Amino acid sequence: MKIKKGDNVKVLSGNDKGKTGEVLEVIPKTQKVIVKGVNVRKKHVKPRKQGEEGGIIPVECSIHSSKVNVVCPKCNKATRIGYTVEGDTKVRVCKQCGNKLK
Repeated sequence: MKIKKGDNVKVLSGNDKGKTGEVLEVIPKTQKVIVKGVNVRKKHVKPRKQGEEGGIIPVECSIHSSKVNVVCPKCNKATRIGYTVEGDTKVRVCKQCGNKLK
């Protein structure tokens, strides 16, 4: 997958189309990502220990990685990612402006 934890991404389709957020978790086995503030659901939590609070808490759920694009920090647009080889390492590159991504 070309999306890494900590990347800033923009949602391309679905209910949260147009929203941007940071990737909190990447799940390569199912090709899904969890983005902060995107695909938020309500979860009903029962108190498990004495003194613990129960209630309804908001939780970010996963979305498919094909529905998001990385936002380039230089051109500030959602873009596809390419790779170039520099020495012994592969470096991620913005397809629009050619800027190196971390």
